[in-house]
Amino acid sequence: MSVPTSSSSTAPAVSLVVLGAGPRAVGVLERLAANRAELWPAGTPLTVHLVDPHPAGPGRIWRHNQSPLLKLNSMAADVTMFTDETSVIDGPVLPGPSLVEWAERVRTGDIVLPGGDVGGADAALWDDRPGPEDTSPGVDAALWDEIRALGPASFPTRRLQSLYLRWFYAEAVRKLGPGVRVIEHRALARAVRETPDGSRRVHLDNGEVLDADLVLYSLGHTGVDPAPEHTRLQSFADDHGLFYLPPAFTADADTRALRPGENVLVRGFGLAAVDLIVLLTEGRGGTFDRPVPGGPLRYVPSGREPRIVVGSRRGIPYHSKIGSALAGEAPTPRFFTADVAARLEAERDALDFAEDIWPLIAKEMLWGYYRELFTGHPERVSSTWAVFARAFESIDPRAVLIATGSGEPATVGPDTTPVGAAPFVTTRSDTTSTTRPDASVSAGSPGYPLPRIRDDRDRAVVEADARTLSALIQASVPDTLDRLFLPEFDRPLAGAHFDRVEDLQRAVRSYIEDDLRLRTLPEHSATLGLFLSILTSMFTFAELVASPKWTARSRVADINGWWQGYFSFIASGPPAHRLEELLALSAAGIVDFLGGDIRVDTDTKTGEFRARGSNHDRTVFARALVDARLPDANIARSDSPLLRGLIDTGDGIEEVARDPQGSGKAERAVPTGKLTVRREDRRVVRIGGDPAPRSFAIGPYTNSPFVGAFSRPRTNAVSFRENDRVARALLTHLAEITADRVASGKAVPTRRDASDSGASEADVTDRKVQEFFAEAR
Repeated sequence: MSVPTSSSSTAPAVSLVVLGAGPRAVGVLERLAANRAELWPAGTPLTVHLVDPHPAGPGRIWRHNQSPLLKLNSMAADVTMFTDETSVIDGPVLPGPSLVEWAERVRTGDIVLPGGDVGGADAALWDDRPGPEDTSPGVDAALWDEIRALGPASFPTRRLQSLYLRWFYAEAVRKLGPGVRVIEHRALARAVRETPDGSRRVHLDNGEVLDADLVLYSLGHTGVDPAPEHTRLQSFADDHGLFYLPPAFTADADTRALRPGENVLVRGFGLAAVDLIVLLTEGRGGTFDRPVPGGPLRYVPSGREPRIVVGSRRGIPYHSKIGSALAGEAPTPRFFTADVAARLEAERDALDFAEDIWPLIAKEMLWGYYRELFTGHPERVSSTWAVFARAFESIDPRAVLIATGSGEPATVGPDTTPVGAAPFVTTRSDTTSTTRPDASVSAGSPGYPLPRIRDDRDRAVVEADARTLSALIQASVPDTLDRLFLPEFDRPLAGAHFDRVEDLQRAVRSYIEDDLRLRTLPEHSATLGLFLSILTSMFTFAELVASPKWTARSRVADINGWWQGYFSFIASGPPAHRLEELLALSAAGIVDFLGGDIRVDTDTKTGEFRARGSNHDRTVFARALVDARLPDANIARSDSPLLRGLIDTGDGIEEVARDPQGSGKAERAVPTGKLTVRREDRRVVRIGGDPAPRSFAIGPYTNSPFVGAFSRPRTNAVSFRENDRVARALLTHLAEITADRVASGKAVPTRRDASDSGASEADVTDRKVQEFFAEAR
């Protein structure tokens, strides 16, 4: 388009309303600033409204007002909000400090936080609650201590991340420059309605009404209405005076009803469970110490803790974050590269993740692991990388999925993936057993689909390669701790049965101890090679997510099903010290491991919940049950009136996965739970299939690529690419609206609408941000 050159004296003001003001929303705001010089007509006024009950930047999840015990599961050096030289975007790259670099600049005085010391007159900038009830201490002594001590390998608290995000937001506003007004509304949007001229009117819960030329839905993680199982459990709890917590955000959960000493069943062993355990132990006054320097951690109870009985499908926690550094050759993709992904999309009539992509990623994972082991630690192997790599390259990728440490491949039945099997929506991967009939993801099997086998001859070939791979690893890697086989890696307790409860506890503790060694000691940096391989594969795969060629079954059961949980299990676990604390809690008798394949039910005779796992015969009864995971991102069940309103009015539609035409199969159609947005600009798609002219959406509830973790520096992060694409589309469309109004002779804006803010900062009407700018100067 040709960008109009009108000035503020002739161009009517246009407005953008952003619903939600968390990290993704302010990331788009920064991209608006970056792309403004190219796409926005000089001198034309623009108003951006940010609507969120919580402060812009951190939003709800990363708000300041939460327990100081809760932390990110990323190291400070691995968190950034800024694009860099690796970012493949159309807009300009504007580098900035990562979290650890930001903290260093705060320490040196290059960045000045409000107040300049503990609290201060403008400490309210960092508060989370609008209105006269504000009582937060702001930038308190604990936060300043954390800033002073923060290093690249530190795991920052969420409260510190809140400061970084709030500062990033203020920087984005400043970079927007003159003529742009940014207005924070500490309120909740209740409805968005179309006006006769096609624009939008946004109704807030405080009575305000905002007129918007464009609306960007950036709501982040929302809750959902209870699924039938959760409704059943809640009804049972209500009828019997029990405590039940359905999937929820840990920091928002009210667990005061959990009584000291009583059993609490925790279903799930991911990050939500780890955070819950922290709040129920250290959060209730317990402490950790180390009686012997270099010895094991010890937990000293406060007496207020419940007895936490935790289990999941795997029965073990997510792998801890990695603390080692690469010692060998720099990892590079070999089997699943961008070129391979592009070729698969071009050549296939239909794409199936389990058949076409997953075996390549699995082989890439082992390639990255063993490359680092052989090239970084030759003393730990009995062969050379050249010899091992040559033999490994010839292995069928499917064999990687079934090769085991015993030498005998995991069983692949004749009906592993029956032709024409109905699509099946999986549950999340680490709660109750996950079943996918057409890929053998079931109790006792790996948490991923086993390979598709065409016939007996094909099975013989794949199983022979699996035996060859097992023999190759056993002959080349003497220490069993260094050997990586995917079935045992995914399900270390599978098939194990213990006669005594304490034997199960000891087995889980031993697993955690091994995991800590593998993830933290420098001689085991091969796990970093594994991590980088799956992370790179995820980035490569992100370019394929929006392809129209995915089969319905694969999009629902694979992409939106087991794959997300499997990736998180390997790459998005807790900091290592959290697992060390878990060991101490187990030794103190506060945490009890229930094992794998956990089954939870209700017992009408006792009026309690009951649970058991597959690794021991005992049944545990409890008056409290917590489903420790985040709510599913399902727009059809969302508790957000805005998202439900889109569906109810037809202004948006739930994505329906369909088999691609020409795939040779009878077409199947399955709802995915995602809001449909247009691939090229993330406009919301309406019920007729046309893009909405005034509505855009990003986030986990859409069918656009989404990575939940904060972006790592120098990884061409998906979120930066998404933010830039959306920001450019918003500016382009707003400029077109401006040009149309100029041509039609619409009313000139009032002085307030067209007011400039000066060269160094945008016109921000939120009082606390104004104070921030004044103090930071």
